[in-house]
Amino acid sequence: MTTSIDNTLPDDSTSAHWTGVWAITLCVFALVASEFMPVSLLSPVSRDLGVSEGLAGQGIAISGALAVLTSLSITRLAGNIDRKLLLLGLTVLMALSGAVIALAPNYLTYMAGRALIGIVIGGFWSMSAALALRLVPEDQVPRALAIFNGGNALAMVIAAPLGSYLGSVMGWRGAFFCLVPVALVAFIWQGVSLPSMPPVRGEKSSGNVLRLFKNPLVALGMAACGLFFMGQFALFTYLRPFLETVTRVNVSTLSLILLSIGIAGFIGTLIIGFFLRAGHYPTLTAIPLVMAVIAVMLMVSGHTLWLVVVLLGLWGLVATAAPVGWWSWVAKTFPDNAEAGGGLMVAVVQLSIALGSTSGGLAFDHVGWQSTFGLSGALLTLAAILTFITYRRAR
Repeated sequence: MTTSIDNTLPDDSTSAHWTGVWAITLCVFALVASEFMPVSLLSPVSRDLGVSEGLAGQGIAISGALAVLTSLSITRLAGNIDRKLLLLGLTVLMALSGAVIALAPNYLTYMAGRALIGIVIGGFWSMSAALALRLVPEDQVPRALAIFNGGNALAMVIAAPLGSYLGSVMGWRGAFFCLVPVALVAFIWQGVSLPSMPPVRGEKSSGNVLRLFKNPLVALGMAACGLFFMGQFALFTYLRPFLETVTRVNVSTLSLILLSIGIAGFIGTLIIGFFLRAGHYPTLTAIPLVMAVIAVMLMVSGHTLWLVVVLLGLWGLVATAAPVGWWSWVAKTFPDNAEAGGGLMVAVVQLSIALGSTSGGLAFDHVGWQSTFGLSGALLTLAAILTFITYRRAR
């Protein structure tokens, strides 16, 4: 995800700070890995902290909630702070979050650590495009953003299986603590390579961002996008307990399945551009429909390992690629105001992740895993319907 909080240009349009771009990419990798690490470690976290798997999954919900609040208020809170210093501060906060979670003696401390990473998520993604604009000439910004997203995609590929493997070798606490040195290396690299980036006045406030909802097309599209992410994370957050208790896989097989999902997702991000060019809205409509069918099929065939692997590989292929389509929608819908539209998208996506993981966890704990998967399928179906309505409105 990429958007910005200020409308800035490189300090020197003839120079490019590519070392700084790569340093931020390492930060992106650590951030995304931190955000979704609980997915692969949900079962041992819940056992060790003495809470249900549904409550453990709320660690993703609280990080999403704090990301929403941060993305809508970062402009006012940052004030006159140099953006380099702000980024370094967020990187330190990310390292602190990993340490707090790894050393958490109880559930409350664990959730506090997850809240800290939520602040980093909201602050960083709200600045990412602005950072690219400050670091490279305007014609090189797409390349810089592609590199940022490369760190995102790499983390999505390896974070879950690596977390599962490290959890089996050194425990879930050790897996989370491994993120701390990565964050510290990113901090040092950014401190050395990034130029000073003083703020530029005139950025849009959160009130201006929220007023975009007055446009019916924006309201419909954001609602469709929100329902998509709710449906995705209502299921995705609880994959590990499903695979362990229903499909009955061991840790090694679990890691391989999660790796296959990540690889399929990486492939999906490479090929979705072709489908978006062929039909943008039809692609955005088809993706949640495919995922809804997968959710239903998992409900009836969750005990068959080979079919579960195939279905989850297809899930990863389309689910990981979908955000590319929605960020392209932002560019199409806000050609003259893409930064404000992107800021709104950050809030909608993170809020939806929080709501999806929360509702999925409640269903998982109180009704059973089938209800979680059914809820996911229903939300994804609604997302497809609303996307189609958005399409009709756009025409």
